[in-house]
Amino acid sequence: MEIWVDADACPVVVKEILYKAAQRTGVVLTLVANRPVRIPSLRCIRFVQVASGPDVADAEIVKRLAAGDLVITADIPLAAKVLEKGGAALDPRGELYSVDTIKSRLSVRDFMESLRASGVETGGPPVLNQADRQKFANQLDTFLTRNLPKR
Repeated sequence: MEIWVDADACPVVVKEILYKAAQRTGVVLTLVANRPVRIPSLRCIRFVQVASGPDVADAEIVKRLAAGDLVITADIPLAAKVLEKGGAALDPRGELYSVDTIKSRLSVRDFMESLRASGVETGGPPVLNQADRQKFANQLDTFLTRNLPKR
């Protein structure tokens, strides 16, 4: 199992949680972005830079993803593709996407996008707070505990 990060939009505090988890468990963590990302120099942490453009990082993650891998992303269409390939997807706020809920999440996303396209100001997501960070760390720990081989 590996962890893939849609790193262009991933909050720094979430990356820090991921770095600590990778160091603690030895799981391979790969950040994918279209601009350089500074990472700790640990053998289990990697960085892949892709060309600029919409969804280029997403496509690279989907291409390299294996069933059972975990992807960290707030991008709902990417999460849907990950689930289709047999992977798991975790939002930086700690929501583990599921096959049961992804279609409704895509519908809401598409609806909000159509509102914005018609000129309606919808605002953005709230700032990531301490409760969000804790929920993310807890979900990540639970996922790793269930899916990594026992040492």
